[in-house]
Amino acid sequence: MGQYTPPLRDMQFVLHELLNVEEEFKAMPAHAEIDAATVDQVLEEAGKFCAGVIFPLNQSGDEEGCTYKGDGVVTAPKGFKEAYKQYVEAGWPALSADPNYGGQGLPELVNNVFMEMINSANQAWGMYPGLSHGAYAALRAHGTPELQKLYLPKLVSGEWTGTMCLTEAHCGTDLGLLRTKAEPQADGSYHITGSKIFISAGEHDMSDNIVHLVLARLPDAPAGTKGISLFIVPKFLPTAEGKPGARNTVKCGSIEHKMGIHGNATCVINLDSAKGWLVGEPNRGLPAMFVMMNGARLGVGLQGLGLTEIAYQNSLAYAKDRLQMRSLSGPKAKDKPADPIIVHPDVRRLLLTQKAYVEGGRAFSYWTGLQIDRELSHPDEKVRKDAEDLVALLTPIIKAFLTDNGFECTNLGLQVLGGHGYVKEWGMEQYVRDARINMIYEGTNGIQALDLLGRKVLSDMGAKLMKFGKLVSQFAKSQADKPEMAEFIGPLAALGDQVTKLTAEIGQKAMKNPEEVGAASTPYLRVVGHLVFAYFWARMARIALDKQAEGDFYKAKLTTARFYYAKLLPETEFHLRAARAGAAPLMEMDVSMF
Repeated sequence: MGQYTPPLRDMQFVLHELLNVEEEFKAMPAHAEIDAATVDQVLEEAGKFCAGVIFPLNQSGDEEGCTYKGDGVVTAPKGFKEAYKQYVEAGWPALSADPNYGGQGLPELVNNVFMEMINSANQAWGMYPGLSHGAYAALRAHGTPELQKLYLPKLVSGEWTGTMCLTEAHCGTDLGLLRTKAEPQADGSYHITGSKIFISAGEHDMSDNIVHLVLARLPDAPAGTKGISLFIVPKFLPTAEGKPGARNTVKCGSIEHKMGIHGNATCVINLDSAKGWLVGEPNRGLPAMFVMMNGARLGVGLQGLGLTEIAYQNSLAYAKDRLQMRSLSGPKAKDKPADPIIVHPDVRRLLLTQKAYVEGGRAFSYWTGLQIDRELSHPDEKVRKDAEDLVALLTPIIKAFLTDNGFECTNLGLQVLGGHGYVKEWGMEQYVRDARINMIYEGTNGIQALDLLGRKVLSDMGAKLMKFGKLVSQFAKSQADKPEMAEFIGPLAALGDQVTKLTAEIGQKAMKNPEEVGAASTPYLRVVGHLVFAYFWARMARIALDKQAEGDFYKAKLTTARFYYAKLLPETEFHLRAARAGAAPLMEMDVSMF
């Protein structure tokens, strides 16, 4: 089954030494009383839940999967419902929710750290509460006071869970093609009719009610995305007392048989004049749903990060124990018939790649979580606006870069185990299968790349990108006269300049041929993703240099930073050339010639 130990020491390093969250929270009235000790205590208890309750269900849940029993009835794997009950009774769903609805009011950042641990321990299980938090956020932002009063306390407590129902069989990302209809009723409700597919956690037996957020069209809606509205459609219609009442006509028609995440029910959801209520304004459903979608994209990035961590932990443990051949420079374990495989350079490459990507991703994603808290809670309007812009810019990078890296790293973890990694009993092949979906859902990584380059960078002439670039240049200038940082600051500053030049080149080309954006977007995202990682690794290297005399933790951090700069950052040279190669190599071949 493998093992999982919450990486609390590294989490504390990022939170307290890199981000100094206690001081950051003091600037936010809603979180001013939250100190480092409180954060650490919460996360220690969260780690116990993840390691002790849901991690033991990961492999068994994968093997059993969900069961469709007909007539809309779906059961989760053995133990999932009981684990969810413990999760609810301990108050975990309320961690970062609004106290006005029964929440504990902790920062979003703290919840994000918890979600990383959940995803390491059991991604399929974690998708049930993860989607509920997104439904809560969308309703809190756009629901009427009546809907908020009725649904938010139940979502916050975890008594009810949530879903997002977007995709239809004929349309995935292109939501302008959706056909689900909403007919207004005399009582102010709507009858929703249509069918949705690929709905994660769409039906199960873990909670008392399921709250579906559904995109549909009103009768007079304009064509395309401008004619989409958002509706709340509960599985059971709430009574006046807020209890689950009559069964609504929204049901699961079947569940998908998938490559991975077997423990999560991915459903076909059929709506047959199901009763629903409008969320937000008519024909303005996408802005409302994007609250949930953007939260989900950040959540998927944390899924990639969580799987990178668990793959690294287990492949590291194996590499220290597995005996195979002798070191090229002579025996290291002279009392044994062979050396542990961790002595071999290429095995170390596999391990250090995972370590560099997980620790860099942790710094990046936690910093972004802090920006979300600034956006939501900081009293200074300019700070809120800058944080909002940075989160918008970095969301597609978190989603795509962290999940691309996660899939690569789970494969590298499997490779460390060799043949043992390929068989089920060791658990590594499950991480590869589970990681693969993260590159696809909530907008494929190709879509994220288009979003980054087209919408987040070129659409505002690089204004958001320049805000992040300013952080990079300020740090580089602050370290420019420090010789011990030269190995980091030189490449970081050079890459920042290259990103600026590449962005301008693509923008100029795109004015003549819009296909240039699509051709360059994926390598462009990899380049900017590495710029972000290089920035955080340089900042962590600075801390490690100052503290390396304090022990091996800081020495290892510094060594990993050097590995990242030497062995992984050079990937940008390839992607810079690929991005500059333009659209012609992709588009000049006629379709008939394929």
